[in-house]
Amino acid sequence: MDDSIKIDNRGDFGLWAIEVAKQIVSEQGFDLANASRSGTEEEVRVAGNALGQAITNALIEVYDGLLEGVPEE
Repeated sequence: MDDSIKIDNRGDFGLWAIEVAKQIVSEQGFDLANASRSGTEEEVRVAGNALGQAITNALIEVYDGLLEGVPEE
């Protein structure tokens, strides 16, 4: 999620969301599945937290983008 993109409409946002979700699942989802299969309870917790953090980061990224250029109150 290093590259900036311009989202002009709902369709653009949908495509962005799909690509980000695929990226998160491929990176963090695999780690969680692997930990669930052969890891300790602590490893599952850590992998689950990492997945949650990746989702949070994506949501914060889009929120920050929505606020770009909006004057502060």
